[in-house]
Amino acid sequence: MAFNPLNWILGFFSLDIGIDLGTANTLVYVRGKGIVINEPSYVTIDKKTRRPIAVGREAKEMAGRTPKNALAIRPLRDGVISEFEITEEMLAYFIGKAHEQSIVPLPRPRVVIGVPTGVTEVEKRAVNDAALLAGARAVYLIEEPTASALAVGLPLDKVSGTVIIDIGGGTSEVTAFSMGGVITSKSLRMGGDEMDLAVVQYIRNKYNILISERAAEQVKIKIGSAYPLKEEKTMTVRGRNLVSGLPETLEISSIEIRDAISGVVDSIVQSFKETIDEIPTDMLGDVMDSGICMSGGGSLLQGLDERFSEELHIRCWVADDALTCVARGAGLVLEDLEAYRHLLLQLD
Repeated sequence: MAFNPLNWILGFFSLDIGIDLGTANTLVYVRGKGIVINEPSYVTIDKKTRRPIAVGREAKEMAGRTPKNALAIRPLRDGVISEFEITEEMLAYFIGKAHEQSIVPLPRPRVVIGVPTGVTEVEKRAVNDAALLAGARAVYLIEEPTASALAVGLPLDKVSGTVIIDIGGGTSEVTAFSMGGVITSKSLRMGGDEMDLAVVQYIRNKYNILISERAAEQVKIKIGSAYPLKEEKTMTVRGRNLVSGLPETLEISSIEIRDAISGVVDSIVQSFKETIDEIPTDMLGDVMDSGICMSGGGSLLQGLDERFSEELHIRCWVADDALTCVARGAGLVLEDLEAYRHLLLQLD
């Protein structure tokens, strides 16, 4: 690429940023400032022109309420880009928003982006190209569990090894590290979104009432659990009766929601069991001593750490500020790019 003096000058004054480009939420970490953006990965577009009308939190508020000429969509599915041009627009918006207090009119930052474990070359290239077109002057990719482990401060370079579980909206991942490398890893294209859909389906099948995915997400957050609660809860939810077509209010319990999402939780647990089976026996004892760290928004489901601890026979614990781990880890890489370069993904 030819040297561009203007890009070099703009890049010099731009802010280096780490991005967790998640299926459910996008978080942006600015070097020296911390997390400056945490908004839903939603874009509302004009159906005819495909141009953005709103991005982030404002776009999510429009979901289910847009006029005929507009559509609120999520440009990422299962942790990867499904709508390239719209993802580019969303990234450009967030990069610009992160620089609102900056003197740079056209920011050209270095960007580190977290991606799911096991992404294909096509998927990696899509993220890289979208970020470059959105204004980044250099793009680096890092696997989400690795970024989370860095943010938590896990000893990735130790011989004893360490394990982290990262659960997001579209993916659930587990990775075992030792001596600065990956021993084994597994990624499941399943996470919080599937739990929301399971709640919608459960209420539809049992009560003949249709609720929105947004309502299901709120139910999951407030009373959802993966393990019996000391004190079970109830919550009121509104939807449409599929027989009468009229609105209806329903009171649902945490026991029912636990039953609704049990299939998704079981699938995640089983997948992670298979990965634990692949950890070398000599390393397994060390992991049992240190426990398994859990990160990502999905790890905040009530009782999930208890469920994993019981099923895996290893103590599992939730990281502090689990939702922001990927973004903070991506930002940490920018503090010493050369030191962490061996953890970055390469484009073929």
